[in-house]
Amino acid sequence: MLVSSSSLSKVKESVKEKIFFGNEPSAELIAILTVYFVQGILGLARLAVSFFLKDELLLSPAQVSALLGIVALPWIIKPLFGFISDGLPIFGYRRRPYLILSGLLGTISWICLATIVNTSVAATIAIALGSLSVAVSDVIVDSLVVERARSESQADAGSLQSLCWGASALGGLITAYFSGMLLQHFTTRTIFGITASFPLIVSAVAWLIAETPISKEKNQSEVESIAIAHQLKQLRQALTQKAIWLPTAFVFLWQATPTADSAFFFFTTNELHFEPEFLGRVRLVTSIASLTGVWIFQRFLKTVPFRVIFGWSTVLSAILGMTMLLLVTHTNRSLGIDDHWFSLGDSLVLTVMGQIAYMPVLVLAARLCPPGVEATFFALLMSVSNLAGLLSYELGAGLMHLMGITESNFDNLALLVIITNISTILPLPFLNWLPAADSETTTSTLFPPGIGQTNEQPLIPEFVPELILQQSAKEATERRDVPMERLLQNPMERLLQNPMERLLQNPVEHLLQNPVEHLRSTNKKI
Repeated sequence: MLVSSSSLSKVKESVKEKIFFGNEPSAELIAILTVYFVQGILGLARLAVSFFLKDELLLSPAQVSALLGIVALPWIIKPLFGFISDGLPIFGYRRRPYLILSGLLGTISWICLATIVNTSVAATIAIALGSLSVAVSDVIVDSLVVERARSESQADAGSLQSLCWGASALGGLITAYFSGMLLQHFTTRTIFGITASFPLIVSAVAWLIAETPISKEKNQSEVESIAIAHQLKQLRQALTQKAIWLPTAFVFLWQATPTADSAFFFFTTNELHFEPEFLGRVRLVTSIASLTGVWIFQRFLKTVPFRVIFGWSTVLSAILGMTMLLLVTHTNRSLGIDDHWFSLGDSLVLTVMGQIAYMPVLVLAARLCPPGVEATFFALLMSVSNLAGLLSYELGAGLMHLMGITESNFDNLALLVIITNISTILPLPFLNWLPAADSETTTSTLFPPGIGQTNEQPLIPEFVPELILQQSAKEATERRDVPMERLLQNPMERLLQNPMERLLQNPVEHLLQNPVEHLRSTNKKI
């Protein structure tokens, strides 16, 4: 019996170290990981949505592109959901009720798609509600993770972030192939019905979240009001500095260039007759390629100056993107290359390059954040990035409409590919808006003294991520020694710090969960 107990203890310890990265596998941790996993497996219906819009609602490429831009709106106002969660508790709880409601909302949206949605307007509303559901649950689970990470060591916090990313990535990789394979045997509405069960898992595990009811005192409310006013003042000062808004404007212009993604989907299915199962394979390959691109950037390119990597990656992406002309004009057939193999190989190479080109956006956004308002400002920058992605889809829709590209007419698709690729290099004359190489190692040189610095003792500690700013271990220790009471005083920073922290430690997770940014990074090739 003693031997058995000892063996069991060793197995439990091994599972804790190798599977949970040293984190205690509590019920709450399982619930958090389950939410991330569900966000990944919701990709099961991604191809089904595209075929539903194309084949059942008979939408044109321009209409599909416009719709995709609209349904991304919840990700643009995502910080607002966090403010609502922190400021408007339901029955005294800030996390659990919102997780339950987000799961129910997601289920309702997918059930509607599976049953009663028969028009483009109804489809837009239903898909937007599904997007809202994921955005809300993402905000809530972010808050839960940062609360746990603050009570642990820096190493454990990084392990927790990696564990959460792994759960989401695993769900995404599992459904990448099955999203196409299932379409070979079932209708789109059946897949919507299957997907409708996934958000209910979020509602179910929400009951495992350990949360104490909030009893807010008057003094605490006053302290929080002062903290918010202090941050708003710092944000106002930051937004007036050219060293901050010029790089932001460059990133917006770079990401707002039009995309031909919707038109190319129609071309591959209607003209090349690619089956859903093959498109699932392409999704699996591009998902792995996306992770490869992030690894290449982190391993070899993260120290390259912004202007250099933005310039070269943009030019190379535009040049490589022109290879799509071989597929559009069927030149690949003359070269003896099958459409399927050409598309698969081309998607692999272009996705890796697109991911490498997009990674500096995340790094730059983090470095622009002034001390004291890092998380709040980072959330605003990500909203600007998402807005650029929305504009990209709408501009693409306008071009498709003007050029007469429909579900059966692809005469001008080659011209559209040329225009979208050339447009990606248009922001290059503004590369000098980005920070110079000698000012990229610290944030203090990106904005004048006084931004985020006052004579007052800050209500929250300054958060300067080690991955981006490469601060010394001594400085990191000094920042972590700030009393916990001060960490918990500011609801705005408590809410928004985690999206930045989680993204900086594991940027892939952010790319897998945010549809606009992920599509812009992997589809910028066309």
